[in-house]
Amino acid sequence: MTDRDLAREKAAKLLKKQGSVSSLASSEVIKFHKVGSMSTVSVTEDTGHHDFKPPVRFENTYQMGPNKKFPSAKVKNVIRDVIEGYLAEEKYEPELCRQMTKTLSEIIKARVKEMMIPRFKIICTVHIGESKNSGLWVGSRCLWDASCDTYSTFEYRNKTLFAIGTVFGIYYE
Repeated sequence: MTDRDLAREKAAKLLKKQGSVSSLASSEVIKFHKVGSMSTVSVTEDTGHHDFKPPVRFENTYQMGPNKKFPSAKVKNVIRDVIEGYLAEEKYEPELCRQMTKTLSEIIKARVKEMMIPRFKIICTVHIGESKNSGLWVGSRCLWDASCDTYSTFEYRNKTLFAIGTVFGIYYE
């Protein structure tokens, strides 16, 4: 008896004790037969499913710039629609706004990704604060290629809160 046969037999006994009918590998089938008070286990290999295909590897395109520019105006409309739609009737509450920034950011990012802009990484930030005659400066820093990378932003205000939504489109070579 080979080591492989011993391992199969040991695994079959363990499966029998647990009452589980799972396979030892993706190509092996285990069947339990019960005749009277005696149980038997049979293991068979399915040899028809050995079509292993290596993952597809793509050639480098050596494309150093985008085929088309990042659609800043369309992205700004997406930001506007989401922020105005969700915050039109809201009043500033710290806990609600903390959760709302995460939610709005995820929704905006998902809607921009639905536009299927090729070769751009999308980064979305949303800031919400209370309107009390105070100012806020929002800044960001990153490595930037001015010929390809860009952003869209939208500011929203109502009686009790303000919101700033920004989407960065970073070209990914």
